[in-house]
Amino acid sequence: MICDTCGHRNAAGREFCAGCEAFLAWEPEAAGEAEPGPRAAGQPEPVAPAPDREPVPPLVPPAVPAPGPVRIPTAPPTAPASPPQPAAAAAAPRRPGDAPDGPAPGPDAWAPGPEAGAPALPGPVAGAALVCPNCRAENPPERTLCVRCALLLDPGPPPALRPPWWRRIFRRRPGKARAAGTRPRRGRRRPRFALPVVLLLLVVGIWFALPHLSGLLGFAKEETGAPEAVVPSAFRSSSSAPGHPVAAAFDGFNNRYWAPRESGDGVGEYLDCSFTQPVRLLKMVVFSGTSARKDEFLTQARPARITVVMTSKGGKESRRTIRLADEPGQQTFDVRGSDTVAVRLTVDSAYGTGKGRRVAVAEVEFFGHRS
Repeated sequence: MICDTCGHRNAAGREFCAGCEAFLAWEPEAAGEAEPGPRAAGQPEPVAPAPDREPVPPLVPPAVPAPGPVRIPTAPPTAPASPPQPAAAAAAPRRPGDAPDGPAPGPDAWAPGPEAGAPALPGPVAGAALVCPNCRAENPPERTLCVRCALLLDPGPPPALRPPWWRRIFRRRPGKARAAGTRPRRGRRRPRFALPVVLLLLVVGIWFALPHLSGLLGFAKEETGAPEAVVPSAFRSSSSAPGHPVAAAFDGFNNRYWAPRESGDGVGEYLDCSFTQPVRLLKMVVFSGTSARKDEFLTQARPARITVVMTSKGGKESRRTIRLADEPGQQTFDVRGSDTVAVRLTVDSAYGTGKGRRVAVAEVEFFGHRS
C-alpha cells in the first residue's frame, strides 16, 4: 500500500504509514479473476444444477464478456532471489544463532507478523523492532505509534507515588551533592546534649508531679463516678415552730417538715448544716412545702427562691441562688463545692404566704463525694 502523503511503500494490511504515521485508506482485496462485465445480447442466464443429477452444460456456448476494468492489488516489493548456494554450504548443518542465508533485508522488508501465521514474540525482534503490546505487530525502532492499532509504544516510566504524610515526617532529606574531586571534612563529632537534657527534664517533672497525681486521679474519679448521698453531721436553724424542728428537714422523710417560728413570707429565715469530713458537693435535692402529697402540699407557704452559701475547709465561701417551682415532689439542682464543711440555705421569697401561714421545707438532701 502506497501512502498518499509521503509516497512510502507499506506492507499489505498496515493501517498507518511506516514513514509519516498517516492513516492509510483500506483497499478492497482483488479477486484472482477479473470482475465479469455485462452479458452479451442473446446470452442465457446460467442455470443452477439440480441437486440429484450432474449439471448439464449449456447448449449454446457463452459469449465472451466484454473487457471491463480490472484492479490489480498492490503488492510489496519482493526481494531479489538469492544466488544458488554451493552444495557444501547447503549440506552443512545449521547451528542455533547462525544468521540466515541470503542478503540482509532492507529497511522496508518485514518479517511476517501475527496476521501471516507467525508466532507472536514476547519482546523485540532482532534487537531493533518494537513489538506492540496490544496487537503484537512489529514496528521500526523510531516509531512512536503502532502502525496497526496506533497505540503509544513507549509511554515512559510510571509516575512516582508520593509516600503518605506519616512517612514523610521522619524521612531524611537527601544529602547535598558534592562537587567532583572534593572530600567531606573530617571534624570531631560534637557530643549531643539534647537527649540527656530532655530526659532530665522529664524525670524532674515527674518527681514534682507525684504529690499531685493522686489528687488529679481522685478528681477524675469523682467527675466520672456517680455521686453518693452525704448526710450532714449537725444542723441548726434561725428559728423553729413547735412540732417542726430543724431535724425534720434532714431526717430522710418527706411527710415531716421544718417551719420557722414566725408566720409570714419567711424572708431571712435559714437552715444551717455541717459535715464532719470535707465533701465535694455536686447536687442538692429539695422537697418544698409540708409534704410530697399534693393535698398536703398547699396547706403552708412554700419557698420560691433560696440562696445557698457553701463554706470550704479554708473558709472560702461560694454562693448559688436557686429558684424552686411551686409543685410537690423533689427538685434537683447542681451545686459545686470543693472541700465543703458547711452549707446555709436562706429563704429569699415564698409562694402562698398569708396570715397564719409559715414557709415549710419538707426535706433537703446532698450528693457528692467525700474527700
